[in-house]
Amino acid sequence: MSDDHQLMISVRDGETEKLGKLFEAHHKRLYNFFLHQTGSRQTSEDLVVDVFLRILKYRHTYKDEGSFSAWMYTIARHTRIDYYKEHNDQSEFMEEPDTLTSNVPDPGEEYENMDDIILLRKAMAELPEDRREVILMSRFNHMPYREIGEVLGCTVGAVKVRIYRAMKDLAERYFRLAGEKSYEMRRN
Repeated sequence: MSDDHQLMISVRDGETEKLGKLFEAHHKRLYNFFLHQTGSRQTSEDLVVDVFLRILKYRHTYKDEGSFSAWMYTIARHTRIDYYKEHNDQSEFMEEPDTLTSNVPDPGEEYENMDDIILLRKAMAELPEDRREVILMSRFNHMPYREIGEVLGCTVGAVKVRIYRAMKDLAERYFRLAGEKSYEMRRN
């Protein structure tokens, strides 16, 4: 069993002070997940707090099976959906380009690739929310397919198909945007 699972079992059983350790371990990944979905730093911070409040509120529903991470992301999905229902709003995926460049080691390389990053951000923004979400879970949060399946309520095979289709859709949108950009550059 993972440390997170053991901590959540303790929280479920009344040791609520241990929720702080889970918060420290997961709040940054959860924040980035929401930031890529909402495009708003403030909304993302609020949603992270809401998720941990819900974890505390619904701690008694945590089971001894599955993973804590999958359970947490299931709560996160419902929290985001409830937020948009309450605010009659839609996610716009308008985060700053630097949120997609955190893994680029060389600052010079980051500058050279900024156009590509901006195109990738635009292509991600065009994706339907369900496709964007599966890419974020698999590629940005590095969640195993099994956990993504738990969150989405489907099999590992279905997750693989969804990721494949989402990545194909993303590539098509990216190359369409890149083609439009090169066409505009030739016209000028």
